Amino acid sequence: MATFYVVRHAKAGSRGHWTGDDSVRPLNKKGREQAEKLVSVLEPFPIAATFSSPYLRCMETVGPLAKAHSMAVQASPSLAEGHGLAGAMQLIGDAKLNHAVLCTHGDIVWEMVEWLVQANVIRAGEGGYEKASTWVVELENGVPKKARFIPAP
Repeated sequence: MATFYVVRHAKAGSRGHWTGDDSVRPLNKKGREQAEKLVSVLEPFPIAATFSSPYLRCMETVGPLAKAHSMAVQASPSLAEGHGLAGAMQLIGDAKLNHAVLCTHGDIVWEMVEWLVQANVIRAGEGGYEKASTWVVELENGVPKKARFIPAP
């Protein structure tokens, strides 16, 4: 059995108001507060590693959590926007990464939730996709067995 904590990045400035490269769009004030609070939200869980999309807003979301656990955030292009669940499965499917936090984007979280519904692990409409929310997903041999939604702080 392997457990993963899939976090959608915290609130960042509006994509429509950002004029630079979207991969370097930072968290806004609310997002930085959510990132700090994520430390206490995930405190009950045995965090073993922290992976993130290389986008700045994702790296900043799990930065305080990694620091609290004296570990580095490991950037993973497979968690980047547009790589879909197939990209994230490169990590989620690896049982050696038990208790890893994976910070990613809404498109990937949405696909993951659909996957959990199709696997009859959750019901349609259960949980959510809000920024800075977390899904605790338990898998056995790469097959989802249990999932729990933790709302954004």
